[in-house]
Amino acid sequence: MDCVVELEKHTTVDSLHSPSSLRINRVKEHRKSFSSWQVASPRRRSASIRLVARHPDVYEPCDDSFALVDALLADKVNLLEQRPSLCLEVGCGSGYVITSLALILGDVGNAQFLATDISQTAAQVTRETLSAHGLQADVVVTDLVHGLEKRLAGSVDVLVFNPPYVPTPEHEVGAAGITATWAGGERGRVVIDRMLTMVDNLLSTRGWFYMVTLTANNPSEICQIMKKKGFASRIVIQRYTEEENLHVLKFWREDLTFDYDYNSETGGGGATPQSSFSSKMSRFAFWK
Repeated sequence: MDCVVELEKHTTVDSLHSPSSLRINRVKEHRKSFSSWQVASPRRRSASIRLVARHPDVYEPCDDSFALVDALLADKVNLLEQRPSLCLEVGCGSGYVITSLALILGDVGNAQFLATDISQTAAQVTRETLSAHGLQADVVVTDLVHGLEKRLAGSVDVLVFNPPYVPTPEHEVGAAGITATWAGGERGRVVIDRMLTMVDNLLSTRGWFYMVTLTANNPSEICQIMKKKGFASRIVIQRYTEEENLHVLKFWREDLTFDYDYNSETGGGGATPQSSFSSKMSRFAFWK
């Protein structure tokens, strides 16, 4: 699926609930209806919602979290073939996504996992979620990847990001408490656009970047911005909820070519890269 979004076919922002309540409403509804939202399957390897740690100031797994994990599951064959050495989640929140990614890549013995969040509380919740699943990862408290840019440069093979994407007044961006998890400023793009400037430096030559967006963020424009930086893109998953229309975008350097036909469990027929990747020697001694 090419990264082209026909905005006129989607619900407009004005028809949604107020931006500041979008994610909170979805968390409340999710608490009531999780069992009907995510169907258990012995073949699905993602974090157990029952084992996810919670805190009032930390965003709980919800529709966007599940969409991002579903995108990773849909791309599981490719991810296993790629055999990533370093996986990074920016804005880890509850730890549901980074834990799921670690479970998906459980057969890749040399993979290392790193998560960041601006919230000390979220970082602790992520550690608890990982521990509850018998997993370990480095969890760093920082704004996006501040202070890590040089050490991570050209090293990240899988980068995942569920940003604060809800359009809000600028002063709400980076606010205290749970507001920071959704407040995205004008068009919901303030934090997204900051992250886009960092991707080229972070990703390895074979790196992939997965990001959740809302229709109001103008995913097509985001793809064009990344194209100018040398990245190809696809919409891995589109998901329509009562409150918003979500897209999980995937970016990779244009000199890499793949045949994408996603896993049947999440809507496709399995995927096999046109070229295999060999494992690289560990580049991350500084985490040990």
